[in-house]
Amino acid sequence: MAGAVRESAAFDLVAAQQGLDAQPFSRLVQARITEFGGGAATLEIDIREELLQQHGFVHGGVLSYAADNTLTFAAATALGPAIVTGGFSIQYLRPARGRTLRARAEVVQAGRRQAVCRCDLTMIDEAGEERVCAVAQGTALPLNAPADGQG
Repeated sequence: MAGAVRESAAFDLVAAQQGLDAQPFSRLVQARITEFGGGAATLEIDIREELLQQHGFVHGGVLSYAADNTLTFAAATALGPAIVTGGFSIQYLRPARGRTLRARAEVVQAGRRQAVCRCDLTMIDEAGEERVCAVAQGTALPLNAPADGQG
């Protein structure tokens, strides 16, 4: 990881989960933060029927949600909690099948105005084996960053 990580003692795993719980959609999918700190974050979602698409795979929107939030939580370890997603891209590698979706993100580079992060999304099967189903990369921006990119 490049760039400084500016974590505060007050912004830890418990505070990160509280931030996640403040998002109505995160409560709807029953997401949880299982790791947070040191330039990285992990989010998990137990898969249930409501999160599947018509062929029985985890819906791409659920994978995108997990990538977006995990990228942003990883970035928060470098930029602080008052941030938003600047943008991200995701590549679906194979159908997502399993009991739990795990998204792991880490900061690649962080500065004052943005953090660039990458994320691996894996599905955990009944035997506990993990298989990568998608990868993502994105940026997060501080809420107090100038809108015109100046300053």
